[in-house]
Amino acid sequence: MSNRMWGGRFASSPNAIMQEINASIDFDKRLYSQDIAGSIAHANMLAKTGIISNDDNLAIQKGLEAISKEIEQNKFTFSTELEDIHMNIENRLAELIGEPAKRLHTARSRNDQVATDFKLYMRQSADMLIEQISDLQSALIIRAKENANTIMPGFTHLQSAQPVTFGHHLLAYVEMLDRDKSRLKDARTRMNECPLGSAALAGTSFPIDREMTAKELGFSRPTANSLDAVSDRDFVLETLGAASICAMHLSRFAEELVIWSSAQFKFVQLSDQFSTGSSIMPQKRNPDAAELIRAKIGRIMGAHTSLMIVMKGLPLAYSKDMQEDKQVAFDALDNLSLALAAMAGMVADLTVNKQAMNDAAGIGFSTATDIADWLVREANVPFRDAHHITGQAVALAEKKQIKLEEISLKDFQKIDKRIDDRIFSILSVKNSVASRTSYGGTAPNNILAQVKTWQKKLDNK
Repeated sequence: MSNRMWGGRFASSPNAIMQEINASIDFDKRLYSQDIAGSIAHANMLAKTGIISNDDNLAIQKGLEAISKEIEQNKFTFSTELEDIHMNIENRLAELIGEPAKRLHTARSRNDQVATDFKLYMRQSADMLIEQISDLQSALIIRAKENANTIMPGFTHLQSAQPVTFGHHLLAYVEMLDRDKSRLKDARTRMNECPLGSAALAGTSFPIDREMTAKELGFSRPTANSLDAVSDRDFVLETLGAASICAMHLSRFAEELVIWSSAQFKFVQLSDQFSTGSSIMPQKRNPDAAELIRAKIGRIMGAHTSLMIVMKGLPLAYSKDMQEDKQVAFDALDNLSLALAAMAGMVADLTVNKQAMNDAAGIGFSTATDIADWLVREANVPFRDAHHITGQAVALAEKKQIKLEEISLKDFQKIDKRIDDRIFSILSVKNSVASRTSYGGTAPNNILAQVKTWQKKLDNK
């Protein structure tokens, strides 16, 4: 028996392998609520414009509501023979209400239908991710406030560079995440045009009201070109691109958590809720949640690349290749959502070893730059000369295997006679951090001010 939805042209059913490769219901069934919402809006528009009767519309609305309940209650039987979520729902609607169901697909195609469904889904996903990013930012801000005075080493090349505060370090990720939100919001704005009514590729001869369906579905406007509307997947690519950057940011932080929680650093300890043990080594506390977050970038970036490759050679308008858009997008967004939730949980119950951080902050001559700055500021030494003088002081400390603050004034003055005992006031990591008061700097008062700014911003999101 041929497929009842498009089988008029065909005398026999598809080969079993053709049916398997062609069907998408196993993964696109998650679009059921979007598909029903689109059909409800479409039927309302058809009735208002006189294309179908009000009685038919009423029957369609009741039937779609019943199908929604069946799916939510796990009473709906999905059929691979019916290919996708659109045809599964339409077939069930025909079983429930008969003849009026056959009028629902007037003035639309599965091409504009799936584009609409997918845009609704991606828009909802972007909103959810934006909310989750805000939750992670809030968790980071709370910990930043608690650690505005917690001193730790700042690194470049993973080598000790200058002391910073842990609060400052955490706020760096708040900034990154805000850019991630901005990218998702931008993508959401651009995707908020309704394809419904574009039909297969050329529009329709029926007197439809596309402004009405766009408004009912919460879109800003209908799409302006029917060819572009049914062949566009930029809205998925752009969201996946933003998701990839966000996942990269999470991966960088996860890497730091892995390093910081090691026995060699001991800067932080992850709670039992986000750690695992070893099957053979009873002493182990493995940062598996952080490691898995670090790995998610591969799947998420892979999804973006996969869809880019699918789309790169397609002529206008719709091609079946585009059915490969959903699985990768669903997987990527699911995994980013999971990674955001896990990271927020880890940050919220992280134990910070303030003493270990403070002790490490002074290692590696991290206040050397402060000597150079002092020479410029107090002795009017050109910075390049001050840099050279400071390098000599570091070399001396290295040779004697002492810290910079342990160099005697006599030895300092052998290097440069313009150095006096005031130099010792700037050699502690505490004073070094406190001196970085420039806008965006690591001084504790700066951190507290930034915390207030971020709290206000998130409260008004």
